[in-house]
Amino acid sequence: MFKFPKKRKEITPEILIKTIWISTFMAMIFALPSLGLFLVIYFGTGNLIMGAVIGFGVHFVIFAFSDRISKFLTKIMS
Repeated sequence: MFKFPKKRKEITPEILIKTIWISTFMAMIFALPSLGLFLVIYFGTGNLIMGAVIGFGVHFVIFAFSDRISKFLTKIMS
């Protein structure tokens, strides 16, 4: 068995609230553009497959930049 050293770090309410807001903003940045694009393509052309593929692709392109987005939001919220 492994024994890991216990590290206790005080989490202030300020840090917790900042983490929740950054997580919420990141979730909106990842989900809303791809969902909006999917809906526009689906209702505009009626093609479900094309809308799903493009929306899925945009989601993962945005997800590829998640590190930069996270750092940017953290810098803004600080």
